[in-house]
Amino acid sequence: MGKIHQTLVIMASTLLSATLLPLTADAEEEEVKATPHAERQISIELLDPEQQMQRFTYDSGYDFEYPDAVRGIYVTGNSAGGSRFESLVNLLDETALNSMVIDIKEDNGNLTFQPEEGSRYEDIAKNYIGDPEEMMKVLEEKGIYPIARVVVFKDNELAKKRPDLSFRQKNGEVWSNGKGESFVNPFEKEVWDYNVEIAKMAAEMGFQEIQFDYVRFPEGFETRDQELEYSEGDYADMDMNNVQKRVEAVTDFVAYAREELEYYDVDVSVDIFGYSATIDEAPGIGQNFSRIADNVDVISSMIYPSHWGPYFGIEKPDTEPYNLVNEYAKVEKEVLSQLEDPPVSRPWLQDFSAPWLYSGPTFVYGKEEVEAQIRALYDNGIDEFLLWDSGNSYTENVDYMIGK
Repeated sequence: MGKIHQTLVIMASTLLSATLLPLTADAEEEEVKATPHAERQISIELLDPEQQMQRFTYDSGYDFEYPDAVRGIYVTGNSAGGSRFESLVNLLDETALNSMVIDIKEDNGNLTFQPEEGSRYEDIAKNYIGDPEEMMKVLEEKGIYPIARVVVFKDNELAKKRPDLSFRQKNGEVWSNGKGESFVNPFEKEVWDYNVEIAKMAAEMGFQEIQFDYVRFPEGFETRDQELEYSEGDYADMDMNNVQKRVEAVTDFVAYAREELEYYDVDVSVDIFGYSATIDEAPGIGQNFSRIADNVDVISSMIYPSHWGPYFGIEKPDTEPYNLVNEYAKVEKEVLSQLEDPPVSRPWLQDFSAPWLYSGPTFVYGKEEVEAQIRALYDNGIDEFLLWDSGNSYTENVDYMIGK
């Protein structure tokens, strides 16, 4: 049990702390408030620790409101803690954009801020965001909705430190893909906790939503799952094939993370490959769109046109941003309609060009191409979106409410 959870249990069994807020104001709680203190203490102590924690939620002290609809941008730790932060804040100040997805644990496995002294995460921390509290105050003052991005299973740092939690080649070396990226094992619950504890730190910092990225096995894992050495943990003896086990592990992590973060009153979102919504389940990476969507508050499909081969009858999706997003949105809408309590759809859109796709002149993304994707979402009743550019250099003069 984490330090915050222990504090909640202790305080709940003595008196109601000013820093903890009741989750509800029903008749039962009104009766407790009217009870003399001595009796009230006894009545609360009668609850088991789980019940005690369910009555309270962590208060970071910041006052953020969920916007009319999230229209956000991706922000690296370097940008959040550097000179570019001011220009990005100005971009949101001057446009209909209103949210930032900020790296807290980035793609290599490093934290982008310094945790408290003695933290087990000190050795993976980079001091990109030198003053997180000041950053959060600026976001609060400007009314910018803060979302913490936590990269989960792609993690060079943890794989290097703990090969036993990764995927190993026959010679014992940690496996990496063609880009030099290593992954840690979604079957290992120690890896789950490692990342959930980071998410809790982000919630304590004041972030209103935790966005988990790389919630999957490595791409193409179906062709190497028999070649690599790794543990299947609690899933080893399950009566399932390898594809089903991977889907089960990924889905279980998402459900576990959401449950663990319940007491922080934050939304939980997951980034997912766009094509996962168009098939029953992605066999290698373990992503089942419907099952993940059923366990999150927000689902963010990465539907960058450049990342699709010929699909939906579109030969070169990168050159047809409206058509690609329009066709995808139709499919996703149908899939989500089958869920009893569907999450908010908030896709990632492309605000970058993809020269690697072209031997000749590159199809350049600018104002028209970004607006085309946004308009396609709006035309399908999807009001939220996020823009991705790895360098955080976003197209100027875009009408983010086009067609509204």
